Amino acid sequence: MIERSQFEESIPAVPDGGSTIADTGSGTVTEDAIVGTRRTLCVGGDRPIRISAGHRLLHHDGKCSRPHGHNYEITATVEGAVTQEGWIADKGDITDVIDEWDHMFLVEEGDPLIEAFEASGDSDSLVVLDQPPTAEVMALVLERKLLEALPETVTDVSVEVSETNELRTGGPR
Repeated sequence: MIERSQFEESIPAVPDGGSTIADTGSGTVTEDAIVGTRRTLCVGGDRPIRISAGHRLLHHDGKCSRPHGHNYEITATVEGAVTQEGWIADKGDITDVIDEWDHMFLVEEGDPLIEAFEASGDSDSLVVLDQPPTAEVMALVLERKLLEALPETVTDVSVEVSETNELRTGGPR
């Protein structure tokens, strides 16, 4: 999990959700008791977001050094304050960030495949990362991309990436 405070120098204060829900006597809850309350949103919990992407691990000694692909399953957990719109973040904004990698090829900076993709006219299908495109790195990069894309009321983002049924990575639990 990456916390916004780790990612940015300063953010506006977000209420901790300690306020009491105000009942007006008629069973209605005032807006002040909802907006700003800290909540958690999980996108892809029971049905992970699925993307198909290729990659290779340039410095790997085994078969992962060859270009290949996976059907990744991704789950994003977002924590923050409920906004005036009634949510922590728009689910569509979260899936849009993740879907940017669907049917793309992920490589590490300096990989000779970058030149091959450019020469073939397919450079728009590349995602070039500063680190090897492992599931662990993918999760961390997606966490940072989500923090950049989501409102400042979002304080924490955690992403889990499953490359296969045997390999799942994400933030600490």
